[in-house]
Amino acid sequence: MATARTRFLLGIAFIYCSLIGRASAGFGDRRSHPSDGGLTPATPTTTGATTPTTGIFDVKSFGAVADDKTDNVQALRAAWMAACKNSATPATLLIPQGTFRTGPTLFAGPCTSPKPITVEVTGTLTATSDLSDYVSPEWINFLNVDGLVLKGSGVFDGKGADIVKDITSLNSKEFHFHLHGCSNISFNNLTITAPGNSPNTDGMHISTSSFINVTNSIIGTGDDCISIGHSTSTISISGVTCGPGHGISVGSLGKRPEERTVDGVHVKNCTFINTTNGARIKTFIGTVAAEAKNIIYEDLIMNGADNPIIIDQSYGGKRKPKVASTSLWKISNVHFRRIQGTSIANIPVSLQCSSKNPCEAVEVADVDLSYVGLTKNTGFISSCTNAKATFGGKLNPPACQL
Repeated sequence: MATARTRFLLGIAFIYCSLIGRASAGFGDRRSHPSDGGLTPATPTTTGATTPTTGIFDVKSFGAVADDKTDNVQALRAAWMAACKNSATPATLLIPQGTFRTGPTLFAGPCTSPKPITVEVTGTLTATSDLSDYVSPEWINFLNVDGLVLKGSGVFDGKGADIVKDITSLNSKEFHFHLHGCSNISFNNLTITAPGNSPNTDGMHISTSSFINVTNSIIGTGDDCISIGHSTSTISISGVTCGPGHGISVGSLGKRPEERTVDGVHVKNCTFINTTNGARIKTFIGTVAAEAKNIIYEDLIMNGADNPIIIDQSYGGKRKPKVASTSLWKISNVHFRRIQGTSIANIPVSLQCSSKNPCEAVEVADVDLSYVGLTKNTGFISSCTNAKATFGGKLNPPACQL
């Protein structure tokens, strides 16, 4: 794979992978539909292109034109339908070198071709600039695709500079990527960028999903670089550089009654640069009860991070030292291992758990952090409340006095 990074700008991707099969597959236009948020697969159409025997479906073979002028939605639709439905071997939809323009588009399944189905982007996709094209904010959307692999050295250009003008955006809650109801999806070599002072611009939010892998990516935002929400399992994140941002977080959890357990999150070999948090687990005080368990943060580097290691079960409220949280979420089997670097906080290890459901089986091992804050160092300590934790190996700051 080429070393250039695939760039996703201005929240262009919302991936909604429903567990309920749809009747048809297609790469569709945007149409209003009350049950799916305005996204409907297009009616399948026939194409004169011959189904390749190699399993590679080049969009140019289906009529796509790389002139950055032609709307290529029909060609992309035909290529996707062939790859999704008509391949005898695992298929690759190829967007080759060149600049291909398209409006809001939908890759829809379920697919009958053997898994995995790969979308490889080595060229550039550019968005149309007419805001009336966008009934809902998504541009490129994947729906009901099991075993999707998205890769390549290309560029997704959302053309935000062309369409965002003379607008005041107030209290926006926009994620760059939002995965909901997804399974078996891998992301590699992403670059996600937003100003550090832009609220709620999570690089990636994952909810109701499983077997998600994020690797070798650079994410800088005004909120969590990656946030893992409720009802998720088997999430792997490695080789991510985070900053600016709020760290890589499990949560926030416990805000809505439909939330279910988080089980199996592994974050490793990541670097945090001037982030407000590093490895974080956060739950609301409230009446929603579920579990967050089997979570590993290991082999991390902190560079000027605030709150490098934090469990916060009073999220969303005013933090008051020595006042216990009453969150009903149970946090257990959590490991913070081999974390080193620098922190601007006097309390770089903070385990603030619930009095209703104390944290259990929390491990802090081989943590070596040093203070680089601007204010006088009044003590470099760990703080634990309602946390059944064990400490081992080299520790700086020292372990909590449990």
